[in-house]
Amino acid sequence: MAAHSKALKGACVKMTEPIQNYARIGIVHFMAYKACLQGEGPILETIEKIAVDPYFQAIEVTHMKDAAIRKQAAELLESSHLDVAFGAQPIILVNQLNLNALDDGDRQKAVDGVKGGVDQAEELGAPGVGFLSGPDPGAGDRDAAIDALVSSINQLCEYAGAKGMSMVMETFDRLPFGKNCLVGPNALAVEVSARVRREHPNFGLMLDLSHFPLQGETSAYALNLARDHMVHAHIGNCVMSNPDHPAYGDNHPRFGCEDGENDVAEAVEFLRELLNIGYLDPDKRPILSFEVAPMEGESSEVIIANAKRVLDTAWAQV
Repeated sequence: MAAHSKALKGACVKMTEPIQNYARIGIVHFMAYKACLQGEGPILETIEKIAVDPYFQAIEVTHMKDAAIRKQAAELLESSHLDVAFGAQPIILVNQLNLNALDDGDRQKAVDGVKGGVDQAEELGAPGVGFLSGPDPGAGDRDAAIDALVSSINQLCEYAGAKGMSMVMETFDRLPFGKNCLVGPNALAVEVSARVRREHPNFGLMLDLSHFPLQGETSAYALNLARDHMVHAHIGNCVMSNPDHPAYGDNHPRFGCEDGENDVAEAVEFLRELLNIGYLDPDKRPILSFEVAPMEGESSEVIIANAKRVLDTAWAQV
């Protein structure tokens, strides 16, 4: 615990305890194995690959189209002793749903789509659901879109809360070559969270190191800003300097890839700030998940091993 207290004061010390003492290390299954992103593919086989790896204490899954596969996945996850998180981001992106649509019909369609994700999450044993806001409509309609988003989130929190579950909004970029989401800047995310939490304490924010360069924010700025609202974290990489790169934009390539923004040094800063704000905590052990994806010709298993090496190397320098 001495190392932890020193880190909280901003000193650079080497952590001697494993990071698993401070967080449940997870992985976004449907990004590491992108064939599963649309709710199909080798879902059971790839979940099992993660389940047999003792490095992980958590896994993030998404929608599964086949009810029989969902049932088998739920049984596999229950037997694994992994904590389960559920991401509705693919549901939203694949179906082009918009939780901040100004058309009431379009917005309700998005709410209903995410409610379907809540139902699947419950089946799979996940206590909460991650999601993202819709596209940024531009400055002229932004205030109305924010109001629409808050209304959607309130509906979702009420629905999830009735099941004893939570809703977690992930923050993204506002770039034309990225996701171009309304939320968007972490300052806005905190404003939205404050409004929602007045009525629904089962809401929080998810921040991702992969997104900070795309948001034009640093770990120190974003994490300190969102510290009282943050309940989930992702760690990964992005490419934004080379439009010809196959992972250009928000595509989560491996750490250390050419033209990538994040590697060991950025991971050290991220982890140090997570300690400073009290997110990494031996008593709470929140989820910290890799969100990494293989590029064409790369192996999922090698990319996962890369991420583990980077995290362990960075943690030793915190």
